[in-house]
Amino acid sequence: MANERLPRKTAIMERRDFLRLCAAAAAASPALPAGAGAAPRYYARVKLVDSGGRALRANGLPPHRNLIFHYPYATTPCFLLNLGKPVKPTARLKTAQKQDYEWRGGVGGERSIVAYSAICAHQLAYPTRDISFISYRAEPGAQNRHARVIHCCAEHSQYDPAEGGRVVAGPAPQPLAAILLEHVPATDELFALGTLGGELFNQFFAKYEFKLALEHGSRARQAANGTAAVSELEDYCRQQVKC
Repeated sequence: MANERLPRKTAIMERRDFLRLCAAAAAASPALPAGAGAAPRYYARVKLVDSGGRALRANGLPPHRNLIFHYPYATTPCFLLNLGKPVKPTARLKTAQKQDYEWRGGVGGERSIVAYSAICAHQLAYPTRDISFISYRAEPGAQNRHARVIHCCAEHSQYDPAEGGRVVAGPAPQPLAAILLEHVPATDELFALGTLGGELFNQFFAKYEFKLALEHGSRARQAANGTAAVSELEDYCRQQVKC
């Protein structure tokens, strides 16, 4: 009945969960004046390596393939993409909190390499070991008319990796957070440095706290450090949902 009161224990638990989620959202989205710029956030400088621990070389990345690594935390996945053509800095973008920023474009010898958080900005879908609803699509599909986009099949949000992860379709309220990359020309090595745009890590940890704890234990919020292994999404994930 609408007027019945919840049992005291249940009410306390719901209030505690509500306050926890509010605190996580507040930490992830600090109150800033409308139009304030979103500054880059720098984390540990982490070298990208292959599954054998060898340094990844920019000129060896195949174009239009889904590559995945974890940064800036051990459980937060990112896409690493070679778009096959130079990618220039794009026009200014905005986060869901109306903070504007300018994406810096691609890196590497051809400036064709980009990276983004693989956590969808709508419902926080992300690639797991079992399944992935989100991936890069080089060709249009039944549910998307855009080619060369990152498409989340959960609610059909689509992002353009050649334009800073800009939303081109679907309900996502902001671009994907970009991962800042450094290319060292002398060695052709790649490093992850930080993020740019609307981070969703606090919301991610709050939503998937139980699942992450079961899978990773105390490592769920461990910061990436030293190296980050890069693998093909098809090798990392058992099933990719196509749409």
